[in-house]
Formats: sequence, C-alpha cells, structure tokens
Amino acid sequence: QEHLVESGGGLVRPGGSLTLSCAASGFTFSGFVMQWYRQAALKEREWIATITTTGDITRYSESVNGRFSISRDNSKNMLFLRMNNLKLEDTAVYYCHQPSQGFWGQGTQVTVSS
Repeated sequence: QEHLVESGGGLVRPGGSLTLSCAASGFTFSGFVMQWYRQAALKEREWIATITTTGDITRYSESVNGRFSISRDNSKNMLFLRMNNLKLEDTAVYYCHQPSQGFWGQGTQVTVSS
C-alpha cells in the first residue's frame, strides 16, 4: 500500500519560516520525481515545486521562487519543503505528490497570520 504522509504544518506569523515533511512508503521513493502542491480555500490546487530523483534539479512556481526550497532524503524516503519569508497568501493545505503513479498525501495545513 502506497502512502504519502505530510507533517509540519501549523500557524506562523508573516515573515516566519516552516519546514514541511512528507514520509513516503510502499514504493521505491528514490526512483520517482516528487512534487509539492498547495490548495487555498476556494481555489484550485496549485503546483509549487518539483525535485528530480537525485535532487540535483529543482523547479519552483513564480509565487514561491526564492522563498521555498524543496529537498529529499532518499535514504529515509523523505521529502521536504522549507518555507521562508512566509506571506499571508501562503495560507493553504500543502500536499506532497508523486506524479508518475498519481499518489497524493492527505495534506497539512499551513496558516500564515498575524
């Protein structure tokens, strides 16, 4: 059974930082490209970052480029998203995603509020 389990969300003030984690199981994590998405209330799910299998190449949406950093630890089957300089508009449920087989986690809520 394939699983993606996100954690690390919470309430943070504008300008603050947070690191999300995604624990993968049930598939060969190191063999797949991984992504982070987010979905704000009343909005469509939005792609924000992609990382290749070895982590040597990363891509970001314009909305998070320069503030967020995606990384992975293949030895631990873990995906990460470091979020710096958080803004009110970063409030959303954040999901990790394995696009090749269509796996999604359950999401973790990030709320940016003063």
